[in-house]
Amino acid sequence: MTFDSSLLQSLLFQSLNGFASASGLFLVAAGLSIIFGVTRIVNMAHGSFYMLGLYGAVTLAPRLGAVLGPDLGYWAAVACAALGVAVLGALVEVVLLRRIYGAPELYQLLATFALLLVISDAVLWLWGPEDILGPRAPGLSGAVELLGRNLPRYDVFLALAGPAVLAGLHLLLARSRFGRLIRAATQDREMVAALGINEALLFTAVFALGAGIAGLGGALQMAREPANLAIDLSVLGDAFVVVVVGGMGSIRGAYVAAVLVAQVKALCIALGTVEIGALAFNLSRLTLVAEFLIMALVLVVRPHGLFGRPQAAIPHRGTSEAPLRPLGRPARLALLAGLALLALLPLAEGAFPYAPVLALDMLIAVLFAASLHFIMGPGGMDSFGHAAYFGLGAYGAALAATVLGAPTPVALLAGIGVAAAGAVLFGWFCVRLEGVYLAMLTLAFAQIVWSVAFQWEEVTGGSSGLFGVWPDWPFDSRAGLYLAALVLVALALLAIRRMVFAPFGLALRACRDSSLRAEALGIPVARVRWLAFALAGTMCGAAGGLYAFAKGSISPEAISVSRSIDGLVMVLLGGVESLAGPVLGATTLTFLKDNVMRETDYWRALLGALILAMVLVAPGGIAGALRRLRPRAGRAP
Repeated sequence: MTFDSSLLQSLLFQSLNGFASASGLFLVAAGLSIIFGVTRIVNMAHGSFYMLGLYGAVTLAPRLGAVLGPDLGYWAAVACAALGVAVLGALVEVVLLRRIYGAPELYQLLATFALLLVISDAVLWLWGPEDILGPRAPGLSGAVELLGRNLPRYDVFLALAGPAVLAGLHLLLARSRFGRLIRAATQDREMVAALGINEALLFTAVFALGAGIAGLGGALQMAREPANLAIDLSVLGDAFVVVVVGGMGSIRGAYVAAVLVAQVKALCIALGTVEIGALAFNLSRLTLVAEFLIMALVLVVRPHGLFGRPQAAIPHRGTSEAPLRPLGRPARLALLAGLALLALLPLAEGAFPYAPVLALDMLIAVLFAASLHFIMGPGGMDSFGHAAYFGLGAYGAALAATVLGAPTPVALLAGIGVAAAGAVLFGWFCVRLEGVYLAMLTLAFAQIVWSVAFQWEEVTGGSSGLFGVWPDWPFDSRAGLYLAALVLVALALLAIRRMVFAPFGLALRACRDSSLRAEALGIPVARVRWLAFALAGTMCGAAGGLYAFAKGSISPEAISVSRSIDGLVMVLLGGVESLAGPVLGATTLTFLKDNVMRETDYWRALLGALILAMVLVAPGGIAGALRRLRPRAGRAP
């Protein structure tokens, strides 16, 4: 490849175009950064506010245009949409979030994810499933000729809008009393409350401001893209990347990170296919995962982002976690009886042909959730990318079975080995981080694995995946594969219980509760956490291998971000403070998805309402609710 003048012009043009994309990223990320800086809530519903701003603008623009004229109506629609989203954000903070500030951070995250599901189906009900096109921006239609190419005038406007909003936010934070309160709460929230500041009112105002900025970002995209139901999750992932790369709570960092991400994507598009010797690399494919590669590199070098600082520890306001207790004799007998009943389930296949299939799905979900719980509960390490090891195990087993022709047990072991290798490699980087930075680095690695599976068509089959992954005898029947999975899952759960109550488990919980004290006691914190991460990834790989043989195929869709989110929901729905939690959560969610949620088009709202009810009524999950009911049942006689 030679760097001629045409290539240089292409690089400059894509660079200028990248500033327009950077402004859109910055507007949604700035609101997310402000909300996290003050409230410490990782708002999963932030993409929904962006989506609502876009839908509100495309709905209001023609109506206001008929009254005020097309020129004034367009910009009035943008302003009204942003203001409406800000009001909705204030309502959400007062009605929902104010009730859960004392809950653990993971349950706050789960509540905002449930809100995302509810808003998604509300938008589906109000506007329908079809994309909606908005009008052109008055006075900004057409293009300007630049470097021999046409650059849309609206992109030029957006490229200038980002720095303008950045300057406005800087003035607000630096020159106003409200801004000083925001900066003070970002640095020491407890001290602000101790000085007599109305903390509730401040939180409401900050959440409304953050939601309004996101709504403004969505409304300004009216002339660039249609309103659609998938935009909330897509923009949420990019917003999280920008906020984490820039540093949580840093507005300046959010803009720099947005420009960095947009420019790297623009560079990949401009360079296209690059030939180095006999090898050719299509860099445009990296646009699918460029932001996550950037995030991984930044977090490895700067664990708190480009402009971030370590967050001050916030005293926990909730109840302390009860110590884990070994199973008593009655519980062991009940467990053995339950395993015996599960082993006899294939005998009911004649009356209930679908029962072994659903039970197998539940077993795979239980193993996936239990492996995630092992690092989240006893380990205290949050993971947003546990699907990476599920995918490595699934693809490893599928390739061993189809390409190498390995027997089913050998292929499953091969998949487990691939997942273990990935967990060892990724875990070495992840366990050195804390909190949301650790979680986002796991997400980055998971997206890298997904991108490789999606684009390496020669090996993984690309978007179509791998087919014909059927088990050999005696696992080629429903009963055979189900019983094998039951044995494997039972052994994995037993191993987890033994590790939790072994000296290794005690050391792991010590690292979770106080890493400084653990280090002082001579516990190698990083090594213990790394080993736990590797073990969790290995068990998750076993779940992925079982999934490939159960479905007969594996595709990138099965290892996307939604799989990791499902794992989080399972663990938190069952209860993160109990070893039985992932079992209860996985079986409940799998049953609901298979039997209840497929009966309605609005299953997301149903699931979101269930999660919100659990967070508000039983923040300890199903296991916590059962534990609280037991003493009452004992006192009832």
